[in-house]
Amino acid sequence: MKLILAVIQRSDVDRLLEALLKEGFRATLVCSSGGFLRRGNATVMTGVEDHQVDRVLELIRENCRLRRETVRPWPPTPDAGDFFLAPTLEVEVGGATVFVLNVERAERF
Repeated sequence: MKLILAVIQRSDVDRLLEALLKEGFRATLVCSSGGFLRRGNATVMTGVEDHQVDRVLELIRENCRLRRETVRPWPPTPDAGDFFLAPTLEVEVGGATVFVLNVERAERF
């Protein structure tokens, strides 16, 4: 058995959860936020049998798309406040960072 943890952008959550549930996969959503852009992320956790891992990864690839956005990073220190105007950056957002972990034991009560 495997535990799949997918850190995705919140704008992709509904689409991914719908795709997972449609194929009979259970999932748990944990809200989180990224360190660089400090935007809302979500961590989707699902436990699957070994032979189901590739299908779940395929669903994640299909539903969590990379996009390019122009952003202004947060000030480097809290006291920089209004005096610091960072230049805008073009960055890739979205997609997914996925971890596939071995599960020694899983129980549902």
